[in-house]
Amino acid sequence: MSTIKTVCVYCGSGPGTNPNFIEAAKALGKALAESKIRLVYGGGSLGLMGAVATSVLDHGGTVTGIIPDFLRMRENALTRVQEMVVTPDMHERKRLMFERSDAFVALPGGLGTLEELVEQLTWQQLGRHAKPVLLANVDGFWEPLFSLVAHMRETQFIRAGLSVDILKADKIEEIIPRLRAAAAQIPDSEQDLAPDVARRL
Repeated sequence: MSTIKTVCVYCGSGPGTNPNFIEAAKALGKALAESKIRLVYGGGSLGLMGAVATSVLDHGGTVTGIIPDFLRMRENALTRVQEMVVTPDMHERKRLMFERSDAFVALPGGLGTLEELVEQLTWQQLGRHAKPVLLANVDGFWEPLFSLVAHMRETQFIRAGLSVDILKADKIEEIIPRLRAAAAQIPDSEQDLAPDVARRL
């Protein structure tokens, strides 16, 4: 049985066109802070990234930002966080985000968000980790991805023995309970990806 002490949130560095995206990020930040769950995120102060991190801090929570050196200026690294880790490249950033997190949540975002999310789902599919991965389906944002995954199953590119377990929450208040319920089913021996494996991925 595992517990949720840290959650990695993947999300856009822009606000998107729907005001509900920013509001959802703020609500998730508040929920994490009130639940005493540390946020691990991409380190920026812009868009949804900035909204979720600032909300955690505004509600007394703890934040770890992990950002590549070349993005510090472009994404305006958030200086208020308790811990900011600067990495030499994107690969190291993603590895550290994985190692420091008990679960993953994807808010709306673009290609970077999708790439980070799909990497965790792929590692899960290959048996490299069993940490919960949840999509915050704000106003149905992730429905096209769910449809694509269903299509991949129908065409047997995602086969029964290589299934992916994607959690879904249509409401922000559902996220933490669902992560906790999923984590409670994970044997401790399956929680972590071995460091030597992480370095090779």
